[in-house]
Order: sequence, then structure tokens, then C-alpha cells
Amino acid sequence: MNNIYLVGFMGAGKSAVSRELHQKLGWKTLDTDELIVEQEGMEISDIFAKKGEAYFRQVERDVVKKLTNERHLVVACGGGVATKEENQAEIKKGGTVVLLSASPETILERVSRNNKRPLLEGKKTVEDIQKFLDERQPFYEKVADITVNVDGKTIEAIAEEILSHIDL
Repeated sequence: MNNIYLVGFMGAGKSAVSRELHQKLGWKTLDTDELIVEQEGMEISDIFAKKGEAYFRQVERDVVKKLTNERHLVVACGGGVATKEENQAEIKKGGTVVLLSASPETILERVSRNNKRPLLEGKKTVEDIQKFLDERQPFYEKVADITVNVDGKTIEAIAEEILSHIDL
């Protein structure tokens, strides 16, 4: 196995779980959103506002493609990575894809005070989040090798569950 890719909706815990897996495996952890912010020199909300979502998705695709050839990475993928076929192919080729699944209530609790989520601006209700999940869940499930429900679990327990399903 080359890499572990964590996919799922924003607020599912991809970044926190990637850091925990880094501690357990010693593998480098990367966050596609953080790489984009670093590369572009601006926050994702500013990229959306100034350059548009289409531009952001192109940059995201380029970042994902670069990571495919690296080894022993734990990659926290932005919430939209798995919704694009070309990204799905890249992450499947690059390693094991783990879907972190969370209820709309868990997601709302985690993102309610975060203003750096452009897709949720003015849409921070359980109903709005459920609509987004309904749209994205089929993509997440299609690409996932493993699914872990994160509701009510500690980051350590989630990481242990992932590792119990992976042959290293």
C-alpha cells in the first residue's frame, strides 16, 4: 500500500485523524486544502470569492495528482476531492481510500463557529448539511475502500479502527 487518503464531508475529522495516523505510523501527513492555501497564498474562502470554485477545483486536481506518486503519506482530502472522477482515479491509484462518515449533527457541531467554509456560508443548519451530504455521499461511497463512522468516537479510536482494516 502506498498512501492513505481520508475523504468525507468537511468537519468529519480528516485533518485530526490524519495527524493521529501520522503519530501511529510515522508517515508524513498532508492536507490538500492546506497545500492549496500555501500554494495560492490565500485562504480557500478568498480563492472562491476572487477566482471562483472552478479555479479552486482545478488547483485541487493538480495537488491531488502530484501526491499520487509519493509514498507513505496520510492525505486529508478536501471535502470535494472525491466528487470529481479524475480525483477518484488518482486517489484509488495512490493508495487506500478511507471515508470518514459523520451525521449532519456532528458536522454542524464541528463547523458552526468556523467561517472558513465557503460552501456553508449562510447554510449552517442540519437540513442544509444533510442536503450537501445527500449530494456527495454517493461519490464518497464509490471511491471508499473502507468506511468509518466517526460519530461519538475519539480521534484515537477512529485511527485504530482504520488501521485494523489496513494491511501495512
